[in-house]
Amino acid sequence: MRIDIITLFPELLKSPFEVSILKRAITSGKASVHFHDLRAYSTHKQKQVDDYPFGGGAGMVMMIEPIDRCINTLKKERAYDAVIYLTPDGSTLNQKQANHFSTLENIILLCGHYKGVDQRVRDHLITHELSIGDFVLSGGELAAAVFCDSIIRLIPGVLGDESSALSDSFQDGLLAPPVYTRPAEYNGWKVPEILTSGNTPKVDEWRDEKALERTQKLRPDLLK
Repeated sequence: MRIDIITLFPELLKSPFEVSILKRAITSGKASVHFHDLRAYSTHKQKQVDDYPFGGGAGMVMMIEPIDRCINTLKKERAYDAVIYLTPDGSTLNQKQANHFSTLENIILLCGHYKGVDQRVRDHLITHELSIGDFVLSGGELAAAVFCDSIIRLIPGVLGDESSALSDSFQDGLLAPPVYTRPAEYNGWKVPEILTSGNTPKVDEWRDEKALERTQKLRPDLLK
């Protein structure tokens, strides 16, 4: 998988990809992530990439020209399966979407800033618009990192135990059940006996029950 990230601030993005699972995926060649400074595609002397909105109003708007130049440059080098704009008013990213995007080969991510991008970018250059929640960030960089983490970890061979991702919350429409590890008792707090019984069918049954119970309590909306 190749991910190209268009951003005004590449330095905001690099560190998440230099540690842990994302680093392992990149080092092993299962994923590659490339950062593109949008200012490099500006034709203005001062590398301007934003301007005042037509009709007035507060804030600045990212201009269409440098975005179009960057995306077209990338598209001349390879075909892309998705061009995604990270924006608060996009569809909320969920596990089903992450599963889908993890199967794609080439993805472009556009990180918004200021008051967003010229609407013509969204109308003509973007294939998907995604949000990571109903709140506003200073820019799309952190959302892009979240998106990348959510899909790269699903690539076969990235996680040490490939079955681990299948038991994550939301994979089956439920929250994951409680998990425990050693010691079996700490400060008088004991691990449920069923988990140390060695009875795998009963353990699986217990986990299914607890997953449903936890979902009913914490996220009943998922059961609808």
